[in-house]
Amino acid sequence: MAAPGSIPPNDPRIHVDADHLRRLGGQAGALSFLPRQPAQSVLNGRHSSRLRGRGLNFEELRNYMPGDDVRSIDWKVTARTGEPHVRVYTEERDRPVLLLVDQRLSMFFGTQVYMKSVIAAEAAAIAALRVLAQGDRVGGIVFGDDTVAEHRPQRRSLALNRLLNSIADANALLNPNLRPQGQIALNRILQSAIRIAHTNALVLVFSDFDGIDEKSEALLRRLSASNDLILFHVSDPTGVSALPDDFRVTVSDGDLQADLDASDPAVKARVLTASRDRLAQLNGWSRRYGFPIVPMTSAEPALDQMLRLFGHAGARR
Repeated sequence: MAAPGSIPPNDPRIHVDADHLRRLGGQAGALSFLPRQPAQSVLNGRHSSRLRGRGLNFEELRNYMPGDDVRSIDWKVTARTGEPHVRVYTEERDRPVLLLVDQRLSMFFGTQVYMKSVIAAEAAAIAALRVLAQGDRVGGIVFGDDTVAEHRPQRRSLALNRLLNSIADANALLNPNLRPQGQIALNRILQSAIRIAHTNALVLVFSDFDGIDEKSEALLRRLSASNDLILFHVSDPTGVSALPDDFRVTVSDGDLQADLDASDPAVKARVLTASRDRLAQLNGWSRRYGFPIVPMTSAEPALDQMLRLFGHAGARR
C-alpha cells in the first residue's frame, strides 16, 4: 500500500476512471461469457463448458408432428390423451448477469504494478461490456467498506454506464488515509446477490475474498445451486509466492498501522499461511460445488490476463 501523500495523481495503476473502464470493451471483443468457450478457457470443464447459458421458456403443449424431437414428448399427457403430445420451449431472449465488485480497503494493495482494486475494477468492466455486447442484461453490486451501490440487471447502455460510474466512484474513494465508518462483509453482498439472482443468472464475483467464513460457503453453495457462479480471485504476488527477505511495507486499515518485515521468518510464514489457507478454502469449495475460480494477479493488466485465461492467448499483442 502506498504511503500517505505519496500517490501520484491520475495514475491508472492506482485509480481508474469511468472513461478508462469504458475503453476496455473495444479491446476485449474476443471474450465471451456464452456457453461455447475456446478449448483452453478456464470455463471449460473436462468435457463441456461450465456455463449453462440462457434458460428456456415454456411456449405451448401441442400434438406431435413428424420431424419433432422425440425427446420433447410429454409422456404423461400422451398417456392421458392417447395421442402423442410435445412440449415446446423457446430460449430466453437474454439472461441476467450480476457482477459483485469488491472495492474495500483490503483491495487497495499492490506491491508490483497495480492495486488489486484496479484489477477487480477493470476485470468487472470488461465483463460488463462483453455481457451487454452479447445481448444479455447486466447489473451489479459495487461495494466498499461502508458504501454499496446496487444495480438491477438491464439491457441498456445507460444502465451499463451507471454501473461503470459506480465502480469508478468506489475505486476513487480508496486512499491510505481512508477511515471507514463501518465494514461491509462479503457475506452481506452474497446475501444481496441471492435476493437479486433468483435462478439461471450468471453471477461473477471480483474480490480478494477477505473475511470469508463458514457462512460464506453456505451462501456460495446457494448461489451456485441455481445459477452459474464464477469467482475472480484477485491476489498480489506477495500472497501466493515467497516474500523476498528484504520486503518491508507499512499497512493500515484506517485506524491501526502495522509494519510488515519479511526478514522475520515468523512474520513471513504467517502472511503466506493466511493467504494460502484462504485460497485452499476457495479451491475446496470450487471442487465441492462445481463453480470455477479465475485466478487474477495485480502484477499484470487485467485485459491481458482475461484474454489468456479465456483461451485467447495471442489475441492481443
